[in-house]
Amino acid sequence: MSDAPAFTTRWPVPTRWADNDHYGHVNNVAYYSYFDTAVNAWLMSETGMDTRELQAIGVVAETSCRYLRQLSFPDQLEVGIACERLGERSVVYRLAVFTAGDDEPAALGRFAHVYVDAVTRTPVPVPEPVRQAVRRLGS
Repeated sequence: MSDAPAFTTRWPVPTRWADNDHYGHVNNVAYYSYFDTAVNAWLMSETGMDTRELQAIGVVAETSCRYLRQLSFPDQLEVGIACERLGERSVVYRLAVFTAGDDEPAALGRFAHVYVDAVTRTPVPVPEPVRQAVRRLGS
């Protein structure tokens, strides 16, 4: 059993042919794309809006990944999403990549969004629709 917490929120993300590297497994950089895709697609679904059109946008300030086992195209994946910290101007997500339907993660990650004004790029509070969605995630 891994040290991964239970992830009750999961977002489907398929692997792509181009994700595999020369060694026949998903290249490490693809995991960051899975994180970004899952978090932003989940936010759009959960808030019911296109978050790119908010006056404040989330920019990635930090991300990390710990690889636990190999994945390969054509695996169907799910990214588990949980909230590690909801701050005044940022959200830190805990993430896990699973083969669809599996309970053991293939990777564990962390992803931090800092919210900035869409025009000036100065830090601003997390938009209320995003804040409400993240609160529903739990930790």
